[in-house]
Amino acid sequence: MTLAITYALLAGLLVGLSRQLNGRLALSTTPLVASFWNHIIGFAILTLLGPLVGGLVPAGAADAPWHAYVGGPIGVVFVAAGSWLIARIGAVNTALLVIGGQMVSGVALDLIRAVPTTLWASALGVVLILAGMALTQRR
Repeated sequence: MTLAITYALLAGLLVGLSRQLNGRLALSTTPLVASFWNHIIGFAILTLLGPLVGGLVPAGAADAPWHAYVGGPIGVVFVAAGSWLIARIGAVNTALLVIGGQMVSGVALDLIRAVPTTLWASALGVVLILAGMALTQRR
């Protein structure tokens, strides 16, 4: 369990570092250029690590449905939008916006998919997230 927690913390630090670098690069160039370099470097590193870890193309990748690959274009938009936002509202507010959006989207997807949940608890969670985000905007 300690190893999993360590990996999660390391991943969080690397994501934060990546967002900071992308935001800084977006200030110097444009958010799309920052997104481009983010994806080129990520592609190069994953291409080098792929054969070492167990292969570049996993078994069954060709049989995956088309919508399994929609995450790539969504990721490009997400990275470009994050680079654009960091330059305008700062890293902390961007992180709060992303986390809040993920939490609210998770509750919305659970409701759409009719996952058994306690409606009042989900609604309270969304209200607390939105209230917390509103509190960070106070001077």
